[in-house]
Amino acid sequence: MRETQHVNPTVHPLTRQTPCPMMILNSKGNIVSWNRGAEIAFGYTEIELEGNPPPFIVKDYTNTFKDRWLNILQSEVPIQLNNILLQKKKGDPIQISLILNTLSINDESFVHCQFLLVEEEAVDFVLNEISNIHEYLDSTFMLAALDQEGLITYANPLFLKQSKWTPKRILGKSFWQLFPSDSKTTEFANNIWKTLETGNQWHGEAEKITKDGQHYWVDLTAIPLKNAKGPSHYILLENNISDKKQLQERLEKFAYIDQETGLMNRNRLEQVVESMIEERNHFSLVYFSIDKFYSLKEIYNDQADRIALQEFTQRLKKYFQDSVIARVSMDEFVVLTPLGEWFIQGFLSYLEQHPIYINHGAFPISISGGISKYPNDQISFSHLMKASYTALKKIQAEGGAQIGSLSTADHKALYTKSIIEKRLLVALNQQDLKVSYQPQLDLNTGEIIAVEAFVRWDDKEIGTVAPDVLIPIAEETGLINNIGTFMLEQVCMQAAQWKESGLNIKASINLSVREFRDKNMAKQISSILERTNCPAELLQIEITEKFALEAEAEKSIIKQMKQLHNDGVRFVLDDFGTGYASFRYMQMLPLSQFKIDQTFISSMPYQPKTQKLVNGMIQFGKSIHMGVLAEGVETEEQKELLAEYGCDAIQGYLVGYPMDANDIEKLF
Repeated sequence: MRETQHVNPTVHPLTRQTPCPMMILNSKGNIVSWNRGAEIAFGYTEIELEGNPPPFIVKDYTNTFKDRWLNILQSEVPIQLNNILLQKKKGDPIQISLILNTLSINDESFVHCQFLLVEEEAVDFVLNEISNIHEYLDSTFMLAALDQEGLITYANPLFLKQSKWTPKRILGKSFWQLFPSDSKTTEFANNIWKTLETGNQWHGEAEKITKDGQHYWVDLTAIPLKNAKGPSHYILLENNISDKKQLQERLEKFAYIDQETGLMNRNRLEQVVESMIEERNHFSLVYFSIDKFYSLKEIYNDQADRIALQEFTQRLKKYFQDSVIARVSMDEFVVLTPLGEWFIQGFLSYLEQHPIYINHGAFPISISGGISKYPNDQISFSHLMKASYTALKKIQAEGGAQIGSLSTADHKALYTKSIIEKRLLVALNQQDLKVSYQPQLDLNTGEIIAVEAFVRWDDKEIGTVAPDVLIPIAEETGLINNIGTFMLEQVCMQAAQWKESGLNIKASINLSVREFRDKNMAKQISSILERTNCPAELLQIEITEKFALEAEAEKSIIKQMKQLHNDGVRFVLDDFGTGYASFRYMQMLPLSQFKIDQTFISSMPYQPKTQKLVNGMIQFGKSIHMGVLAEGVETEEQKELLAEYGCDAIQGYLVGYPMDANDIEKLF
């Protein structure tokens, strides 16, 4: 029967490794594959024969073979040729039968030839193969044989050398005597034996023991040999991997152990917590921090620091016996304990009762701690760590030297925040964020002169996420740069489209100081302007007073701002008067406009003092030749007062809500 394959017979590993002698011929009768079994049977190597016709057919059969070749190629069923006389490479005759099977590979015909040796030749071949296999196994592996009861009936020299048994002494020893005698290892050996008794092989790493009690590791393959009734005896093939295990243990020590204290580190802690969660164990994760540790380091020498850390570690171990303890940073530790909060808080009293003495003086150590419980509070390692760390920071902000936990509302807020973080990554990847624009009105001309761009996120799972929720999370996770880049590209493209359609609208975008700490930020903005074909004078970048104050101290940020200003980009100071007001940065930074915060505007109509304050802000802006825009304008009364004071522009619900770009165009 014709068989279609999709492999190259010259490279397929099965044609090479099949023990039965075989070859594959192409349609011209030349050899394209010659396997190892054929090499042994005939003495020719594949390199000698590949691409040539078979040289071992006796002349009397050559013509017969050629006459039948076309029939063989066209046959739909296997053809058997019996009692053909062939010659080995050395000239010895060999009588065989051939089974010829035609197959098609990539629309080309081939003939698969399987040699059937006569009984005498077949026996010699099989014995030769068995001898070769046994020689290879005996010289490569530690090898032992077991009977049905698990008693050793044979062990080769390599096995004896490693196990330090003598040939006579090892016979009759049991399989279990090869392993350490502790309960855990005995159970391990029992599992191997159960696998063998069911007729299955077992493979893996195993710890074993020599005659004189030394431990060593092997890569073990245990094989059941079966008869009609089931496994009759068993073979153990082993490779010594003790050096590899020792190296692995040393590497794990560096990877998972804190070298200074001997405690596990954060990497190992995560593995342990994941395992405890998998087993559904209830526990508390306590995040400890030594208060004002770095100030203490400056007071005392390095030797005192090390002694204090080691002494503190000893107190942790003594108080939290049978608990998991890890060091996660220089002065921070984590304890996993099933004990209650009252016991955990008792550690403060324990430290007072067991002070640390260095050079005959007390080391003034105090600690703060945050607790989160699994599964009551959080259900993953990262969330447990974050909740405990948040509780710790909250306690430190209140003066420290306490251990406490977050409220249910705090945990719920953390969980919500974590969901937002995950969904934000998806949103950035799938470009689910949108941009809305709020118009700004020129009070002198009554025209829309600019818009402020806001990021808008409507997630299918968590709904609408407001910018005042999104931006702090983005800043904390480092995703603010991704959002900033997205907004810049979208806003510049939109401003360029409006320009092309005849609408000369400036677009404002809020950027953070964190983004400008990237020394390539100015280049990136210039590149986006060029790529989107947006004139630089249509882009306005809004910064907060906190941004301005930090920028004042960083020359690289000021340099980038001035570079963009020279190119035509304008900088606007947002929420003027609510933050770290400083006239100094208004001199140093290239600011073109400031925005009066809506908190002043909302109370202005019925607060004479606020009216004077707003009027003073506007006059101040005029005196230093800066434009002034009022935010949060919602009533005509507010608008009229601002116009009276000489305010340049307004923004707020009176002018328009944040809207899509298409709706902005309708305003014109």
